[in-house]
Amino acid sequence: MDGRADHSSEPRAIARVIARDFARTAAAHDAAASFPLANIEALRRAGLAGLVTARAHGGGEAGLAEAVAVVAAIAEGEPSTALVLAQQYHFHAQLRQNPRWPEAMRARVARSAVTEGAFANNLRVEPALGTPMRGGLPATTARRVAGGWSISGHKIFSTGVPILAWNAVWARTDEPEPRVGAFLVPRGTPGFSIVETWDHLGMRASGSHDVLLQDVVIPADHAVDIRRPAEWGVPDAASAAWPVLLFAAVYDGVARAARNWLIGFLKNRTPANLGAPLSSLPRMQEAVGEIEALLLANTMLFGLAERVDQGTPPPVHESYLAKHLISANAIAAVEKAVALTGNPGLSRANPLERHLRDVLCARVHSPQSDTILLGAGRAALGLQS
Repeated sequence: MDGRADHSSEPRAIARVIARDFARTAAAHDAAASFPLANIEALRRAGLAGLVTARAHGGGEAGLAEAVAVVAAIAEGEPSTALVLAQQYHFHAQLRQNPRWPEAMRARVARSAVTEGAFANNLRVEPALGTPMRGGLPATTARRVAGGWSISGHKIFSTGVPILAWNAVWARTDEPEPRVGAFLVPRGTPGFSIVETWDHLGMRASGSHDVLLQDVVIPADHAVDIRRPAEWGVPDAASAAWPVLLFAAVYDGVARAARNWLIGFLKNRTPANLGAPLSSLPRMQEAVGEIEALLLANTMLFGLAERVDQGTPPPVHESYLAKHLISANAIAAVEKAVALTGNPGLSRANPLERHLRDVLCARVHSPQSDTILLGAGRAALGLQS
């Protein structure tokens, strides 16, 4: 049982087809921690890079429900590719919604996604700062120079950086009263270098390497959104929902891939002492039912995304809670599949152990569960956030 309503559309159908191709090379990319360049090219050829980009600039201007469905489908084939695409969709949703961007830069970045399949992401995390969502000013610094800004610093977990055309670097100004925000660094700018450090347990193909910036000079209009720290408040409900539901879609897709492999394993595995497939055992049937229940609960993802598109987004703390629940359910579903299969489930010859490693990465995306649950509890108690 998939549990999702059939809202077929061309982008979703395309995503399901190319995801099957991505699945064929997923194990090799995982083993080598190699970036799936061919997958990115396939996304470009399919027109999926510009799916969320504003229609005024030639894009599809897809809503969150469409973006979530495409990302979830891609994730069933290869989740690192899906994570890069999720970041792209979040970036272009921000581009549509943020009035602070200079119009010429907005148009340039948006059109490049459509005409060139250019990818973009926000580079925010630093070794000492961690995630900016927990507060603190970045060490990465932008200082005024003739005609623009010079940026120096160190970023980590820069997902998709091997192919990013646009890097929105989170930095502080060197002004007496610092401003903080996004400085847009185009690919190939002198002083911008990638250090291939990414060697994680899961999502190994995401190319989430370190970035070093040494006196990277950009024009003045590339400081696309810098504000006083106090002006960076809690995002509005729609803006908050986009990233967390896109990230949740990635890991829901991983769990569904694990479930599908498990079904085939149980149907085809016939132990000699049983003389029948494992799927004939009531214990196995019940356990699969538990996984189905977890995945059915996760279909809240699609309903919440539709609410955003309809202009009635859930409150911020509810979107964050959904991310927490969907991630927890996805992890539990894969863990149950591993427990059912024993040694075969943990063998590198089978994809289930890779799905387990990948799905555990759901816990690291901001906001993390402690922050989510604290915020939800305070909201329920009527306490000011």
